[in-house]
Amino acid sequence: MNHSTRPTLHRLRSSRTALLAALGLLTATGATATVLSTSAGAAAAGCRVDYQVTNQWDTGFGTNVAVTNTGDPLSSWTLEWTFAGNQQVTQGWNATITQSGAAVTARNVSYNGNLATGGSTYFGFNGSYGGANPVPTAFRLNGVLCNGSPTSPTPTGTPTGTPTGTPTGTPTTPAGSRVDNPYVGAKVYVNPEWSAHAAAEPGGAKVANQPTGVWLDRIAAIAGTNGRMGLRAHLDEALRQKGSGELVVQLVVYDLPGRDCAALSSNGELGPTEIDRYRTEFIDPIAAVLADPKYAGLRIVTTVELDSLPNLVTNTTPRATATAACDVMKANGNYIKGIGYALKKLGAVPNVYNYADAGHHGWLGWDDNLGPSAELFKQAATSEGSTLANVHGFIVNTANYSALKESNFTIDDSVNGTSVRQSKWVDWNRYVDELSYAQALRTKLVSLGFDSKLGMLIDTSRNGWGGAARPAGPGPRTSVDAYVDGGRYDRRLNTGNWCNQAGAGLGERPQAAPTPGIDAYVWMKPPGESDGASKPLPNNDGKGVDGMCDPAYTGNPRNNNHMSGALPDAPLSGDWFSAQFQELLKNAHPAL
Repeated sequence: MNHSTRPTLHRLRSSRTALLAALGLLTATGATATVLSTSAGAAAAGCRVDYQVTNQWDTGFGTNVAVTNTGDPLSSWTLEWTFAGNQQVTQGWNATITQSGAAVTARNVSYNGNLATGGSTYFGFNGSYGGANPVPTAFRLNGVLCNGSPTSPTPTGTPTGTPTGTPTGTPTTPAGSRVDNPYVGAKVYVNPEWSAHAAAEPGGAKVANQPTGVWLDRIAAIAGTNGRMGLRAHLDEALRQKGSGELVVQLVVYDLPGRDCAALSSNGELGPTEIDRYRTEFIDPIAAVLADPKYAGLRIVTTVELDSLPNLVTNTTPRATATAACDVMKANGNYIKGIGYALKKLGAVPNVYNYADAGHHGWLGWDDNLGPSAELFKQAATSEGSTLANVHGFIVNTANYSALKESNFTIDDSVNGTSVRQSKWVDWNRYVDELSYAQALRTKLVSLGFDSKLGMLIDTSRNGWGGAARPAGPGPRTSVDAYVDGGRYDRRLNTGNWCNQAGAGLGERPQAAPTPGIDAYVWMKPPGESDGASKPLPNNDGKGVDGMCDPAYTGNPRNNNHMSGALPDAPLSGDWFSAQFQELLKNAHPAL
């Protein structure tokens, strides 16, 4: 599959931490508790707690907890339970979790303390254990007991097969209706083809049960080709994994005419003028499959046409980074038309959630890129009869390497009176990492008329930058460049480098609602699949060689003429690249 999506970059001077996420894996066990109680002299209280172990390995586990208030409204909440074994909470998100012996207390954080009657909130944690890992049987919300009993016994070992379902009483979404955040309260589809590749690698079993995107990157991929699963095969397998609970399937829709106009390794099969084929042979068949009532109970996330719109902003005339191919696509309007058509057709399916691509901070973060990009996103979302309502959110950093959060410096820092923005690395960008960029872009998009509940996805599949070279603190304050370069996690030679980067590592494991405005951290790019070949290789898919995939390449204006930083001996884009996968395992952060 063709997964290279970083062919273009920035302008020229004018481009919950979780050791294992508690979502989207192949097994689940849980407990559900419901009670209505009234304390004398106090407001009526009641609660339901859905406790779901979503992943478990030899010495650890991940858990999602949903808290529903069935009593009077609350302005703050505290949930308490006691472990029956020797479990220890090691890390949590969306709640402040403390433990004393076997007793655990989870308190709301600043943004999720208010719980209306019937309202729910969610938090998660990772834990360690030895021996058994029994599910807690009793929970108290603000001192009120929520009684219930656990469901099936917790599984042991690395999950490899059919899901066990969801806890009794877990709310499910009626078929054909959308929720605010499709990832909350849901497992996420594990692609068995990618999982098998990962599991066959030394150490790969540690991540082989993580959910990744399914790439529909050519017409033949819809039916399946060369022995690979087609769209229906994936959706049928998703139904098997779903059981009785909720499950998200992540699809990448990626076959625009004249695709990736500033790259060679990820060129598509359709010529610049073949918009009618795109509509009738690619989008229409996908929409028809997704609309099959058989799949109405799945939550289907589509990430729509990577890189195309950012290319029109940064790589067309009069920019110095312009290419003739991008000028053609801007002139004929087929990127705009194709995306509008895709959003309209896919958005008409009630259980589909469209997330449009929005590049990454090292491409669109500059002042003169972010605003025009947001305007162009709106133009595309309202073309071909589509409306803004067809966009559930946006995705950033897909198949890229930009660090999620740079903790050792901020954009507001200065060294000896020189702003961090003036460093060679930041280069006057407004944003230094993906989280700040995603949140700022979301604010801009909402100001242009997109839904106030717009959600963002961040691809964290390859942006961990861990390992021995990860800085432990800020760089020296001898100069602004030394300060930034000594402290930055992202160790690329330039934010414009996008192909098979040496030193990269797996990032945050997929998780739902990790921070306000972010619907999920996802692994949309399957780790271990090449961005592009480092030298010419024969193929029938029209995949060329991009210099950015050659370790000896000395760069171009789009990466300020830096070396490419690519790994050697890479296969064609989308093919399995064992050396890259091993690099990602070794440099994972959080570490495996």
